[in-house]
Amino acid sequence: MIIKRYLARSMKEALNKIGEELGKEAVIISQRKVKRPGIKGLFSSKVFEVTAAIDSKESQQSQKKEAPINTDFSSAILLKEVEEMKSMMNTFMENTSKMSLGDINEKGEILNYLKELDVEDEIIEGILSRLPKDSAEEQWKNELMEIVSDMVTVQTPKMEGVIALIGPTGVGKTTTIAKLAGRLALLEKKKVGLITVDTYRIGAVEQLKTYAEIMGIPFKVVFSMGEMEGAVESMKDCDVVLIDTTGRSSKNTMQISELRAFIDKAKATKIHLVISATTKNRDIRIITEGYKAINYDYVIITKLDETCTYGSILNICHKAQAPISFITTGQNVPEDVKTPTDSEVLNLILGEKSIC
Repeated sequence: MIIKRYLARSMKEALNKIGEELGKEAVIISQRKVKRPGIKGLFSSKVFEVTAAIDSKESQQSQKKEAPINTDFSSAILLKEVEEMKSMMNTFMENTSKMSLGDINEKGEILNYLKELDVEDEIIEGILSRLPKDSAEEQWKNELMEIVSDMVTVQTPKMEGVIALIGPTGVGKTTTIAKLAGRLALLEKKKVGLITVDTYRIGAVEQLKTYAEIMGIPFKVVFSMGEMEGAVESMKDCDVVLIDTTGRSSKNTMQISELRAFIDKAKATKIHLVISATTKNRDIRIITEGYKAINYDYVIITKLDETCTYGSILNICHKAQAPISFITTGQNVPEDVKTPTDSEVLNLILGEKSIC
């Protein structure tokens, strides 16, 4: 077996080198980002170190001449494992052969790169129209980062008063509100109250009730609009009251109007629209436009751990025209919710960082 190690600026470059030297049958054993060896490496960006291997046909033939090949049961198992590893690594090579941000050296490549990141076509066109016609080869990356950075805003909101979370079903509102309650009560030592109007899902009520009992915070279930004022009044001593709402179809204006009436009764000071990072681009537009009738102030982007491309973050920010307040990256309460930095969001969108 021949084993070789390659250093390259991108995974694509490494795969090209492996293909040229070892052929398509080569298997990727490991890959990681490292500094180049020597003093120069201290001041340069990290490169990909990829180790690949391939069975040597010549060595196999010489072994056949020197000694008979043992075809016992253990050899059959080993052969099967090698084949499975080849299949797995071939899939890996296909998935990692995409262009990286460091590969961009001309305007045309930005189009393909953003498409791979699942950025919506309309947004890509807008980005390309803002790029200068002529830039030095090393400036395309910086130009792209600057434009995308202008399109995304992150704000750390004041978590006080009455705060409502809205959004369609399945985006993780209930889990997110539990994370926020845990963060505020356990980490920031604030007095927190929880209210839910999501009485359509018994599981959601029980879930929040359980969290409230564990954290020792007051909890109310509101069944009608007339009960909302009383529920909020009962928590007037709390620093912050979090309201979990029923998932509504953004296409149903009647349901949206009813939700707005509940929030008006609660006299919410801030409203956060919750959207999953896994939401399809067309649905992002429908959701953000439908919920604009409720005048949300912020966007919470959930389930970043359930996708490996984050162009949807840019799509959401562009359509919602509202700053990101929080992102969620898993199921752990309260750890997996945070306000990201601008650079963290930018690196996620442009594929420089991954959560999965």
